[in-house]
Amino acid sequence: MKFSKDFCLLFFIFLPVLTCSQWNLSGTVLDEKKLPIPFANVYVKNNTDLRTQTDENGKFSLQLFDGEYFVIVSATGYTEREVYVIIANREAIKEIQLFPIRINELEEAEISVKRTNPGREIMLEVVKKRDQISQWSHPHTTDVYIKATESIARKEKEKETDTKNNQQQLSDPFEEEQRKMVQLAGNMNISEIQLTRSYAPPNKVKEVRNAYELKGNDKALYYTTTIKSNFNFFQNLLYLEDLHSTPVMSPISTPGILSYRYRLEAQYEENGRKIHKIKILPRMSSTSTLTGYIYVIDSLWLIQKLDLTMEKGNLFIYDYFSIHQEFDLPGDSMCVLREQVLDYGVKYKTQTSTCKTLAQFSNYNFKPVYPAKFFNNEVAVTTEKAYERDSTFWKEQRAVALTTEEQRFILVRDSIHDVLNRKEYLDSVDHVFNRVTFLKIIWFGVEHRNRPKKVQWSINSLAATARPLYPAGPRVAPGFNYFKKWKDQRTLDMYTEISYGFLNHDIKGSTNWDYLYNPFKQAHFKTEFSHEFDAIVSYDAITQIYKRSNFIEATKLKLGQTQEYFNGLYVDLTFEFCERRSINGYKKMGFLDNIIPNDDFKPFQGYQALLGDITITYTPGQKYMREPHRKVVLGSKWPSVYAYYQRGIPKLLGSDVDHEYGLLGIYQNFQLRTLGTSSYHIRSGKFLSAKSLKEADFKYQRRSDPIWFSNPLYSFQDQDSSLPSKDYYIEAHFIHHDNGSIMNKIPFMKKTGIGLVFGCGALYVAEYNWKHYEVLAGIERNFKFSKRRLRIGLYGVFSDGNHISPHWTGKISFAVLDDRNMKFNF
Repeated sequence: MKFSKDFCLLFFIFLPVLTCSQWNLSGTVLDEKKLPIPFANVYVKNNTDLRTQTDENGKFSLQLFDGEYFVIVSATGYTEREVYVIIANREAIKEIQLFPIRINELEEAEISVKRTNPGREIMLEVVKKRDQISQWSHPHTTDVYIKATESIARKEKEKETDTKNNQQQLSDPFEEEQRKMVQLAGNMNISEIQLTRSYAPPNKVKEVRNAYELKGNDKALYYTTTIKSNFNFFQNLLYLEDLHSTPVMSPISTPGILSYRYRLEAQYEENGRKIHKIKILPRMSSTSTLTGYIYVIDSLWLIQKLDLTMEKGNLFIYDYFSIHQEFDLPGDSMCVLREQVLDYGVKYKTQTSTCKTLAQFSNYNFKPVYPAKFFNNEVAVTTEKAYERDSTFWKEQRAVALTTEEQRFILVRDSIHDVLNRKEYLDSVDHVFNRVTFLKIIWFGVEHRNRPKKVQWSINSLAATARPLYPAGPRVAPGFNYFKKWKDQRTLDMYTEISYGFLNHDIKGSTNWDYLYNPFKQAHFKTEFSHEFDAIVSYDAITQIYKRSNFIEATKLKLGQTQEYFNGLYVDLTFEFCERRSINGYKKMGFLDNIIPNDDFKPFQGYQALLGDITITYTPGQKYMREPHRKVVLGSKWPSVYAYYQRGIPKLLGSDVDHEYGLLGIYQNFQLRTLGTSSYHIRSGKFLSAKSLKEADFKYQRRSDPIWFSNPLYSFQDQDSSLPSKDYYIEAHFIHHDNGSIMNKIPFMKKTGIGLVFGCGALYVAEYNWKHYEVLAGIERNFKFSKRRLRIGLYGVFSDGNHISPHWTGKISFAVLDDRNMKFNF
């Protein structure tokens, strides 16, 4: 009885609490232009325990009981605001707008000198006028002159090697002086470009190159086009995808005010104006990666110039990179970029490259008249004449005089060009190149070049000919390659190989031809004739692909055509006729079977197959640069979709197959602002008919490799079976690289260069009711590898499914950065 009374008493005491549940107050904090304010403080008046902070997108969330509240919202540089909120049995959503602190408010505020930050207050004034003073708020055209130079300092051992190589190549007496010139010219590279750039807000751009000249090699040179990178610090984020792994937060922006510290370091008079020299430092290196100085004109709050340096951590190639910009100030109302200087470089084991790119902007027109459809996916054009400009043109158009060293270099390069293009010299060089030596026969391969006809061929070396590990014993396979290139960039590439097996005394071989007949549309015609061993599953795990049961003999004729039919739409069409046979009767060598377990060749009745394949891929909004004879694809903000169809054609030419297979897929790579880079790939396939489906035509779900971390956008890391199926399947992959956005927030971790990666994948195969899920996480770091970038990753993978038990596994990966698109394979 006492227990019942106590229970009732407690029930009535806590009844108000039990009947009063919490509700969510959420919303967005915006600035005067309705842009989100990150990291703003949101809290309940007189109850500071109830507080939160907005995320990078200005979003916030608070849990409150029913009642009336005064919510305080504040952010650096903005007037504090008090908002009245009622919570009554439901969630509440508020959009709260803050406005910058006015100058008179700052003057009236009694803040001590020790607590005030003049540098930040000056930058607040600049940010308030940002859109008004930025040239990027207005359509305009401008002429641009760019000069990019690379100076190379080599170590002594490399210099000695270069000298020996030059002595071998330049064997004629008159070439001794040329050898010294070649050595001198090898220490520098120069590129000069003159172009017209058109722009319209918010991000429409078109570039027309009127002149382009390259002396040497431009591989290390940056900003030879204004399309890929625009150093516009009047926007919140700079997306420099070919330079920096994450977007760069601008210090001349509202988010930048919260991401950087500003320190007024000096004030001085220049041309009757008071200039503020403000030093900027990142508050958090994970989101703000710039240091340096910004020079502001007092009262006008215009940017006179800036000197900024990127921190090393997230640069793809270079060890350092700095930006210097100077502005003209027409009418004291706008900042117009006049000059931009980029200093950057990289040090390798054997050489150090010091680079500089100077860009001069002139002849601005802020009232351009653009024709209809002027801005489109073709963002840059290089005319045919651009590569034919002579020295007279450059003397007239060169905006900046060449230095004495650059003049000497160009003189040497031109002299070398004249000498190197003399028939006597070319014949002597080709004579050395075509000479047959012992090392070429043994290791490098024998090559022959006919320069006037732009033809080159080669024969495999003995090392490349030897094939000690083959399904039916060791073989020898001499090969021959032929390549021809035309002036309009058309190419013909052929490779032919004949192989002989010592164990079975059998002869096999193949010949492949690839004719690029339209370089701009990437139109190829390909043909292949072969009598070779063939893999049933060519992409299986490394523990399975070498097994004898995976190999058959196939004699095939293959014809294919690939072309871009309009921008972003690619069609690949292939027809293949083959005869497939078992190699069950072949002799085999089993001396490694005890070390690497193997099995026997698979017996089956031989048959013929006629197959037709078509793949259609479309990427909407694909941006590109037009060269005289080719097209440089820059990518798109939209995902790529593709469809694949295969038809096993029955009866025709005696074909014994009869099936249809279809596949649909979508993939994309995109940046999540400063949070990193994400990629996904989703696809689904099914046999539409399978009246006569042979094993070699099955579609398999690839099993995983042990230890090795395979491409997570096309495979799973802990799939223990290869599943041939006729019914439909669907698989999805996702991976995210934080590019240091998380690790850099941990003290001292940015110096390590380590980044986080995480992802997930799922697979469903209807025929087996097979469900597989996995989640992965790991760390990655980039290293210099020769003159490339190598990324090494360590990962942990957790997997589960209806045919396996939950478990963990560890993986490792090695990936090399693609120098062309500045991306890794995943």
